[in-house]
Amino acid sequence: MNKVGIPQGTRDFSASIVEKRLYILNTIRAVFQLYGFEPLETPAMENLNTLIGKYGEEGDKLLFKILNNGLNDPKNHDKAKRGFESLMEGKSTTDLTERALRYDLTIPFARYVAMHHGQLTFPYKRYQMQPVWRADRPQKGRYREFTQCDADIVGSKSLINECELALIYHRVFTSLRMENYSLQINHRKILYALAELTGDANKLTDITVAIDKLDKIGWQKVSEELIEKQLSSEAINTIEKYLAIKGSNEEILVALKELLQNKTEGEKGIEDLSFLIHNLTATNTRIDLSLARGLNYYTGTIFEVKAPQDVKMGSIGGGGRYDNLTGLFGVPDIPGVGISFGVDRIYDVMEELKLFPNYLTTRTDVLFFNLGKEESAASFQLMENLRNEGISAEIFHEAVKMDKQFKYAEKKQIPVVAIIGNNELEENRVIIKHLATGKQEQISTAESILYLKTLLKK
Repeated sequence: MNKVGIPQGTRDFSASIVEKRLYILNTIRAVFQLYGFEPLETPAMENLNTLIGKYGEEGDKLLFKILNNGLNDPKNHDKAKRGFESLMEGKSTTDLTERALRYDLTIPFARYVAMHHGQLTFPYKRYQMQPVWRADRPQKGRYREFTQCDADIVGSKSLINECELALIYHRVFTSLRMENYSLQINHRKILYALAELTGDANKLTDITVAIDKLDKIGWQKVSEELIEKQLSSEAINTIEKYLAIKGSNEEILVALKELLQNKTEGEKGIEDLSFLIHNLTATNTRIDLSLARGLNYYTGTIFEVKAPQDVKMGSIGGGGRYDNLTGLFGVPDIPGVGISFGVDRIYDVMEELKLFPNYLTTRTDVLFFNLGKEESAASFQLMENLRNEGISAEIFHEAVKMDKQFKYAEKKQIPVVAIIGNNELEENRVIIKHLATGKQEQISTAESILYLKTLLKK
């Protein structure tokens, strides 16, 4: 017999987990709507040419590619063979695959805007809450299937948008009682100016990809990676000097102005960060010069949210400005900025810190005992009347001993049982028992709904 299991990096969610996840999702959705964002959903799969080349070399490796249909057909034997040969050489080929599961929600959103820009009202503010897939190595806080919640604004270059997105982060995390979160920001123009300062602006991607790993692998490994990318020792020293800048937000900005003086792009990045810091004093926003977000499409402000320091977890949110993204799909000049929440990591953090409210568990309010054909028919009618009043109820599925029905109620933590036996049926009454206290009352059927609403505080 084959061993039953699920793919590595995926999970089943029991009722209690689903309730907690819905609590997070509903909190985020409510804030998105409060700030004027409207919902959007896109397909789980995209054409491969939509995704490939948008996430950098390392990101492209993590795409879950979908094999074309009919590869096992003898007619397609030669095509399949060519495709697998190309695959073994590290190349993608339409002979083998033309589609992939979405890696994130940003590129599909950019594709949607490019396709529908003639019908959209700009600035267009959308939110999207759907699963994404990455062929990553599973570990704590890192899954192959996980949910992202994105909010994006396209059609505007105003820095007010960045402020709004930072405030969304602040409102969501404080609503989830995660007040000690940290929102870290940096600017891609500052990183571009740094690349210029090293003497080779074409090394921007190599530099940002390496810097982005600083928290995980440390400076020594980062410098080794930069050497492998053929950066000079002088260039590496410049990067080390940049990363050594510490202090308050204001002190970091002063040091940056000194380091990047006469670098036009750097000055623009510093100006933008100054605006944001000035307008986000009520939030936990800090400038972090090691923040690089190695994705190629970011062009301005970049965000990353870290969990409270007493939890060992990677980022739980991130995003940034991407003013050229729709240009990848033939529709230039639509600037955009967006953020994402990592729901699965947020769940893990909240579980570890015990931040979930106690009232989240969904359960049945009243269990009607099944004591026979006529009795269950009367119970069913009353049960429906209770449901009409917002009281969740169910009836035991068969007429068995009462002891078995009591055990069912206890295992499912149903607080109240309602019993209509032969005598109660004749007298038009119902026995109501509160299991936690043992209190039992015999109530007329006509008064039972009001009695139960009071008992259950509905």
